[in-house]
Amino acid sequence: MKLIRKWSRILHRDLGFFFIGTTIIYGLSGIALNHLSDWNPNYSVEIKEFKTAIDLKKTSDIEKNVLLLLDKIDNRDNYKKHYYPQSNLIKIFLSGGSSVVVNTETGQGRAEFLRKRPVFYQVNYLHYNPNVWWTWFSDIFAGVLILLAVTSMFMLKGKYGMAGRGGWLTLAGIIIPVLFLVFFS
Repeated sequence: MKLIRKWSRILHRDLGFFFIGTTIIYGLSGIALNHLSDWNPNYSVEIKEFKTAIDLKKTSDIEKNVLLLLDKIDNRDNYKKHYYPQSNLIKIFLSGGSSVVVNTETGQGRAEFLRKRPVFYQVNYLHYNPNVWWTWFSDIFAGVLILLAVTSMFMLKGKYGMAGRGGWLTLAGIIIPVLFLVFFS
């Protein structure tokens, strides 16, 4: 048992250190994904209201005028395309999912800029397993989490180990998910 305890501590320590970054990635993205109904963890939306005198009615110079407008409210390099959903409205599509809608008669406009949330966008990208290599790494990480849980049972002995406090905490940690399954699934 002494040898098992020794190797449990070694594996737990070294694998724990190696996977600190991955644990933080999955912890942050897990919290973010748990609250999808409260917010969009990947993007924030910035809304900008404006008024323009630039003529955006259907003319041969429309693309030139759209670019002039974008010079004032964003960046002309973000222009993708435009169309008229109604006779008096032009909708301009920008790169990154942003868009601009302008009333061509009054000049009243509204721009919605989609911005990637720093940190959360990146950790959620990894959480969704973007390619086969990351999937393999994630599977290894999941296996290591199981190994960390198992090795933790052998690290301490006596009143703080599985025969004492550790056992009671382990039991509580098993009962809580089982109760959720019984009452909420």
